[in-house]
Amino acid sequence: MFSRQVTQRIGVLQESYLSRGRPLGEARLLFEIGVDGREVRDLRSALNLDSAYLSRLLRSLEAQGLVTVEQQAGDGRVRRATLTAKGRIEFDSYDRLSDELAQSLLSPLTPAQRSRLIAAMDEVRNLLAVAPIEIAVVPPQEPDARWCLDRYFEELAQRFESGFDRALGKSPSDAEMTPPAGFFLVARSDGAPVGCAALVRLSAETMEIKRMWTAPLARGRGVARRMLGELERLAREAGCRKILLDTNRSLTEAQTLYRRQGFVETARYNDNPYADFWFEKDLAG
Repeated sequence: MFSRQVTQRIGVLQESYLSRGRPLGEARLLFEIGVDGREVRDLRSALNLDSAYLSRLLRSLEAQGLVTVEQQAGDGRVRRATLTAKGRIEFDSYDRLSDELAQSLLSPLTPAQRSRLIAAMDEVRNLLAVAPIEIAVVPPQEPDARWCLDRYFEELAQRFESGFDRALGKSPSDAEMTPPAGFFLVARSDGAPVGCAALVRLSAETMEIKRMWTAPLARGRGVARRMLGELERLAREAGCRKILLDTNRSLTEAQTLYRRQGFVETARYNDNPYADFWFEKDLAG
């Protein structure tokens, strides 16, 4: 009954979603591409779509003159979807109509009822999002691992006050992130990479966490917390008694996570030019 009421009320089964002449799948894809465009791989991950089905949707939007899909300069393997001028008009129309639909759902409710509905929606979303996350040790040369690392470095370059230079950041080598020397984790949601983290050995009883990153679309789902737990398990099994890590002052959410997971600030233990805080966690207990 709940599913029927919801699908009927928001019109997801209509052939012309929000009366714009196309089904929900095409409308959703158009909205996910957005005014800035998106890499096709990001779209597949965000929407959890089969590659063939995503290609069919993109071809349909291209045929309608709403989207262009082009290979990226310098890397022919990467394709990017971008809205045309006509596509941007449709994007704005969907944005306005979806706001109107949401208003029609909420306006009959009292303020207290609206708060209850929004809180319930958040709870359902968060609970459903946790289960599909899978975390595995992989070779750092694996395509999903490289994809995560590339996104990680891109984000550091944007968020660090002075930008980020990989050479200065002193990245661990692939060998240092490969068992038995170390470990590299990739978190996946429905088969698509959504995060990574590495563990490298500093001494017989000490290891260091590196390259902790979660894709923006997967944040708030406990991915980083679960990767930290897996890294601690691997470190203990490898005979480690202490884990260290460093972080930049701009990564405030990372600092909060580490403290919540039992890491405490410690003295500088390396010469990383991008580090402002150093943490440690005693695993002996």
